[in-house]
Amino acid sequence: MKRILLVLTVSLLLPQVTQARHCWKKLGRCRTTCKDSEVFYLLCSDETKCCVNRKHVPVKTRSLPPTGSLE
Repeated sequence: MKRILLVLTVSLLLPQVTQARHCWKKLGRCRTTCKDSEVFYLLCSDETKCCVNRKHVPVKTRSLPPTGSLE
C-alpha cells in the first residue's frame, strides 16, 4: 500500500516539476535565471524572467535625426 501511495505521489508531482512555461510567442521560457546563451527580455506573469535565445531577440535600430545645414 505504501508503494502505491509513493508511486501515485511521484506521478502527480513529476509533470508539475518538469513543465516549463513558455513566453514571448513560445520562443522563451520563464526561469529565475537565464542560461548563458539566453537574454532576459520580459517578465512572466509570475515575475520570473522570460529568457529568450539571443538570435530571437529583435534588434532595435535608431535612426539619427537629420542634421541641420550650417549655411
